[in-house]
Amino acid sequence: MKSVASACLAQPMPLALCKVHPEDMSDREEFLAWFRTSLYEAELALHNGDPAPRRALWSRNDPVSVLGAWRSAVGQKELDELFAFLGRSFSNCTSYAVDLHAFDVVGDMAYTAGLEHTSASVDGEPRTYTLRATQVYRRESGEWRVAHRHGDTVTE
Repeated sequence: MKSVASACLAQPMPLALCKVHPEDMSDREEFLAWFRTSLYEAELALHNGDPAPRRALWSRNDPVSVLGAWRSAVGQKELDELFAFLGRSFSNCTSYAVDLHAFDVVGDMAYTAGLEHTSASVDGEPRTYTLRATQVYRRESGEWRVAHRHGDTVTE
Protein backbone atom coordinates (compact mmCIF):
# COMPACT_ATOMS: atom_id res chain seq x y z
CA MET A 1 0.00 0.00 0.00
CA LYS A 2 1.30 3.46 -0.91
CA SER A 3 1.88 5.95 1.86
CA VAL A 4 0.15 9.34 1.73
CA ALA A 5 3.58 10.86 1.05
CA SER A 6 4.17 8.47 -1.89
CA ALA A 7 0.79 9.23 -3.38
CA CYS A 8 1.34 12.99 -3.11
CA LEU A 9 4.86 12.81 -4.46
CA ALA A 10 3.71 10.83 -7.50
CA GLN A 11 1.57 13.77 -8.57
CA PRO A 12 2.74 16.83 -10.55
CA MET A 13 3.34 20.15 -8.75
CA PRO A 14 2.37 21.73 -6.44
CA LEU A 15 3.47 19.51 -3.60
CA ALA A 16 2.38 22.18 -1.10
CA LEU A 17 -1.21 21.02 -1.54
CA CYS A 18 -0.31 17.62 -0.07
CA LYS A 19 -0.48 17.23 3.70
CA VAL A 20 2.84 15.41 4.08
CA HIS A 21 4.83 15.57 7.28
CA PRO A 22 8.62 15.04 7.11
CA GLU A 23 8.55 12.40 9.85
CA ASP A 24 6.27 10.27 7.62
CA MET A 25 8.72 10.28 4.70
CA SER A 26 11.43 7.88 3.60
CA ASP A 27 14.78 9.27 2.43
CA ARG A 28 13.59 8.98 -1.18
CA GLU A 29 10.31 10.75 -0.44
CA GLU A 30 12.06 13.49 1.53
CA PHE A 31 14.56 14.04 -1.28
CA LEU A 32 11.83 14.10 -3.93
CA ALA A 33 9.82 16.60 -1.89
CA TRP A 34 12.91 18.88 -1.73
CA PHE A 35 13.50 18.39 -5.47
CA ARG A 36 9.90 19.29 -6.32
CA THR A 37 9.74 22.34 -4.05
CA SER A 38 13.00 24.04 -3.07
CA LEU A 39 15.03 23.01 -6.12
CA TYR A 40 12.14 23.61 -8.51
CA GLU A 41 11.55 27.10 -7.09
CA ALA A 42 15.28 27.91 -7.32
CA GLU A 43 15.38 26.87 -10.98
CA LEU A 44 12.26 28.90 -11.72
CA ALA A 45 13.86 31.95 -10.05
CA LEU A 46 17.02 31.48 -12.15
CA HIS A 47 14.96 31.43 -15.34
CA ASN A 48 13.42 34.71 -14.19
CA GLY A 49 16.88 36.27 -13.74
CA ASP A 50 17.58 35.58 -10.04
CA PRO A 51 20.51 33.17 -9.53
CA ALA A 52 20.64 33.55 -5.72
CA PRO A 53 18.17 30.76 -4.83
CA ARG A 54 19.99 28.31 -7.12
CA ARG A 55 23.38 29.23 -5.68
CA ALA A 56 22.02 28.79 -2.15
CA LEU A 57 21.18 25.14 -2.93
CA TRP A 58 24.60 24.30 -4.36
CA SER A 59 27.35 22.87 -2.22
CA ARG A 60 30.05 25.17 -0.88
CA ASN A 61 32.33 22.13 -0.60
CA ASP A 62 34.49 21.15 -3.54
CA PRO A 63 34.31 19.33 -5.81
CA VAL A 64 31.43 21.04 -7.61
CA SER A 65 30.98 21.13 -11.35
CA VAL A 66 28.65 21.97 -14.21
CA LEU A 67 28.95 20.51 -17.68
CA GLY A 68 26.37 22.84 -19.14
CA ALA A 69 24.48 23.09 -22.38
CA TRP A 70 25.91 26.59 -22.90
CA ARG A 71 28.80 26.92 -20.50
CA SER A 72 30.67 24.78 -17.96
CA ALA A 73 32.26 25.44 -14.55
CA VAL A 74 34.51 23.65 -12.07
CA GLY A 75 35.01 24.93 -8.52
CA GLN A 76 33.33 27.64 -6.46
CA LYS A 77 34.65 30.70 -8.33
CA GLU A 78 33.65 29.40 -11.76
CA LEU A 79 30.28 28.29 -10.38
CA ASP A 80 29.59 31.79 -9.00
CA GLU A 81 30.56 33.30 -12.37
CA LEU A 82 28.37 30.84 -14.28
CA PHE A 83 25.30 31.42 -12.14
CA ALA A 84 25.74 35.22 -12.34
CA PHE A 85 26.05 34.92 -16.15
CA LEU A 86 22.88 32.80 -16.34
CA GLY A 87 21.00 35.24 -14.09
CA ARG A 88 21.91 38.09 -16.47
CA SER A 89 20.89 36.00 -19.49
CA PHE A 90 17.47 34.70 -18.38
CA SER A 91 14.22 36.60 -17.86
CA ASN A 92 10.48 36.31 -18.27
CA CYS A 93 10.08 32.58 -17.69
CA THR A 94 6.61 31.59 -18.85
CA SER A 95 7.00 27.84 -18.34
CA TYR A 96 9.39 25.51 -16.54
CA ALA A 97 8.62 21.81 -16.08
CA VAL A 98 10.71 18.76 -15.24
CA ASP A 99 10.01 15.24 -16.46
CA LEU A 100 11.93 13.21 -13.89
CA HIS A 101 12.90 9.91 -15.52
CA ALA A 102 15.02 8.43 -12.73
CA PHE A 103 16.31 9.25 -9.26
CA ASP A 104 17.71 7.50 -6.25
CA VAL A 105 19.05 8.20 -2.79
CA VAL A 106 21.82 6.10 -1.26
CA GLY A 107 22.89 7.36 2.14
CA ASP A 108 23.99 10.97 1.80
CA MET A 109 24.16 10.89 -2.01
CA ALA A 110 21.42 11.18 -4.62
CA TYR A 111 20.99 11.69 -8.33
CA THR A 112 18.30 12.78 -10.77
CA ALA A 113 17.98 12.33 -14.53
CA GLY A 114 15.28 13.82 -16.67
CA LEU A 115 14.15 16.42 -19.16
CA GLU A 116 13.72 20.11 -18.36
CA HIS A 117 11.25 21.97 -20.59
CA THR A 118 11.68 25.75 -20.47
CA SER A 119 10.12 28.80 -22.12
CA ALA A 120 11.96 31.97 -21.13
CA SER A 121 13.74 34.92 -22.66
CA VAL A 122 17.47 34.42 -23.21
CA ASP A 123 19.30 37.69 -23.73
CA GLY A 124 15.93 39.31 -24.36
CA GLU A 125 14.79 36.84 -27.02
CA PRO A 126 11.93 34.42 -26.24
CA ARG A 127 13.06 30.78 -26.49
CA THR A 128 11.58 27.39 -25.84
CA TYR A 129 13.94 24.47 -25.35
CA THR A 130 14.39 21.10 -23.68
CA LEU A 131 17.51 20.01 -21.82
CA ARG A 132 18.53 16.53 -20.76
CA ALA A 133 19.76 17.07 -17.22
CA THR A 134 21.53 14.80 -14.76
CA GLN A 135 22.44 16.08 -11.31
CA VAL A 136 24.32 14.67 -8.34
CA TYR A 137 23.50 15.72 -4.77
CA ARG A 138 25.12 15.43 -1.36
CA ARG A 139 23.44 15.72 2.01
CA GLU A 140 25.53 18.21 3.99
CA SER A 141 24.63 18.97 7.61
CA GLY A 142 21.23 17.41 7.01
CA GLU A 143 20.42 19.52 3.92
CA TRP A 144 20.50 18.46 0.26
CA ARG A 145 23.00 20.35 -1.89
CA VAL A 146 23.73 20.04 -5.61
CA ALA A 147 27.33 19.00 -6.36
CA HIS A 148 27.25 18.35 -10.11
CA ARG A 149 25.05 19.09 -13.11
CA HIS A 150 25.28 17.89 -16.67
CA GLY A 151 22.87 19.35 -19.18
CA ASP A 152 22.65 19.22 -22.93
CA THR A 153 20.13 20.40 -25.48
CA VAL A 154 17.72 17.86 -26.90
CA THR A 155 17.68 18.10 -30.67
CA GLU A 156 14.96 16.33 -32.60
